[in-house]
Amino acid sequence: MRLLLAGLILCFCSSAFSQPKYEFRGVWIATVDNIDWPKRGVTDVAQQKADFIRILDLHQRNGMNTMVVQVRPAADAFYPSPYEPWSQWLTGVQGKAPSPYYDPLQFMIEETHKRGMEFHAWLNPYRANFNIKTASIAKNHITRVHPEWFITYGDTKYFDPGNLEGQKFVENVVRDIVKRYEVDGIHMDDYFYPYPIGTKEFPDGASYKKSGTTLSRADWRRSNVDTIIHQLSIIIKEEKPLCKFGVSPFCVWRNKSQDPEGSDTKAAINNYDDLYADILLWLKNGWIDYVTPQLYLEIGNERVDYATMVDWWANHSYGRHVYIGHGIYRAYERNKAWKSPDELPNQIKLLRENPNIQGSLYFSSKTFDGNPNGWNDSLRNNYYRLPALIPPMDWLQTKRLEKPDSLEVGYLNTDIRKPEYTLIAYRRKSTYDVRAMIVYISPKKEEVLSRSSKALKFVVTENKRNNAIAFNEFSPADYYKKEKKYFVGSSFEYKNGGESEVSNVITVTRQKNGSVSFSKP
Repeated sequence: MRLLLAGLILCFCSSAFSQPKYEFRGVWIATVDNIDWPKRGVTDVAQQKADFIRILDLHQRNGMNTMVVQVRPAADAFYPSPYEPWSQWLTGVQGKAPSPYYDPLQFMIEETHKRGMEFHAWLNPYRANFNIKTASIAKNHITRVHPEWFITYGDTKYFDPGNLEGQKFVENVVRDIVKRYEVDGIHMDDYFYPYPIGTKEFPDGASYKKSGTTLSRADWRRSNVDTIIHQLSIIIKEEKPLCKFGVSPFCVWRNKSQDPEGSDTKAAINNYDDLYADILLWLKNGWIDYVTPQLYLEIGNERVDYATMVDWWANHSYGRHVYIGHGIYRAYERNKAWKSPDELPNQIKLLRENPNIQGSLYFSSKTFDGNPNGWNDSLRNNYYRLPALIPPMDWLQTKRLEKPDSLEVGYLNTDIRKPEYTLIAYRRKSTYDVRAMIVYISPKKEEVLSRSSKALKFVVTENKRNNAIAFNEFSPADYYKKEKKYFVGSSFEYKNGGESEVSNVITVTRQKNGSVSFSKP
């Protein structure tokens, strides 16, 4: 059946697992080095689109509600950018546009939104040349235009974090994306100052000396990263106040042996001292809306225990959201814990026990292709069997969460065997700040009125009009076939994750001849 909605359809059997109504369920889709998409060597536009749609459909079946897609892996672009060339991982040659021409970012956003999911644009802030030995670098790439902005460390070239012109350039890139595209979030990963290569020093001595700062070199480096995070926070909210800003750092801020606020871990490296990323400062100051620690270690790890770190981050969220990053790719490693089908379910159970943890993010997309340890089945049939709404960020609240002014039913087709209707949630004002129409269906009216997770059936983002959202495949015969009547209502989900009350409730009554009638109680 042709789907004209963003639906998360659920089965109606009971579940042994309690599932939250609000939970972030995301997947990283990496484009650097063609990790997840596009497939290496696939430059055919039709095939790229088909592959991305297949990825989305897989994750929708698994119960996900957010895609975090890498759109700027190395100072290049998966969209037409006025600042950076087309990515080599899109067309095979940096600077070469796709042919026939299309805008991959716009395409990905539209397809993601059709399925009721959020789209977060993932950018790497400082990486400029992924591999100086093998990369395809266009003539207009910023490393050629302004070579003085960059530092080579190992086989990779980075923006010098201490160079203010380079920082401004990155800020302009982010502003451009947020301004032109309907992204739900901007996402930065863990590559700030690069991970240390043995004892080799990052060669920024000249930049440090030129700065004239009285700070120590380590404090100066942290200040450089703090500055760009703060500026990006301002820029994003200037362009779109409801656009979220998140960071996925290495899982350990500092060890307790280094700082009383640190975690009870024995990590060889950490964010604060090695990557110069003071995540706690950003959370305390409200510069970021969520943090996703890359907690790619198993429960019971001797040096960095999963359970220990879940609790630590929950206790250091400072009122912002924490989504745990799961390293499901490790299912293909020779690690006994990750070979166990219970590892991921147990991780989900642990984080759900903590009210200061709002969800999960999985690295990376392609791992799900092989259904490792049967985890796709575990998510679909148990842990993510019921759909979840995006956790609300109350600090992004700008307006009163108004419910639909009315919910109406209209004919979509008049096939006597199985007629279909359209549910339309109307609003007198524009629906610009509305992300989705939430549809509740239940034989118990109170479950609809209370917006119970048991009655939550669909998250609809397609068929959005200026003052309405329509669910175009409402088939009354599909629901509660043994019940004489049931109830339907809808709410609006806003772009900050807040949800309104339900609209008027429609009663669906089955007639003796098999037809249905609708009424508004």
